[in-house]
Amino acid sequence: QVQVVESGGGQAQPGGSLRLSCVASGMIYIINGMGWYREAPGKQREMVATISRDGLTDYATSVRGRFSISRDNAKNAVYLQMNRLEPEDAAVYFCNAEVHPRFSDYQDHKYIEVWGQGALVTVSS
Repeated sequence: QVQVVESGGGQAQPGGSLRLSCVASGMIYIINGMGWYREAPGKQREMVATISRDGLTDYATSVRGRFSISRDNAKNAVYLQMNRLEPEDAAVYFCNAEVHPRFSDYQDHKYIEVWGQGALVTVSS
């Protein structure tokens, strides 16, 4: 079984910063892509940023230049540095990981998608 746990959510003022962290644990041989998604009230979950194992990143247009995703493969961790926050960034942020639980899964290109429980980010003055 694999779990991912987010931390670092909270409240910030417009223009402020927050940093989210996510750590995966359990039966993990290797993790491919990791990413952050968010869900605002009344809206569908959307991709915020993703990062490959090799460090290739992708960002939603709305956060490019303000947010930065990074990861530490040794710690099975992914981070999201959020700067110049806007009220529109308020949402529940979810961590996602594509996990190969065993070497055999990695060989067979089989992975499971694991989601965290979510971290609430509010942006208000």
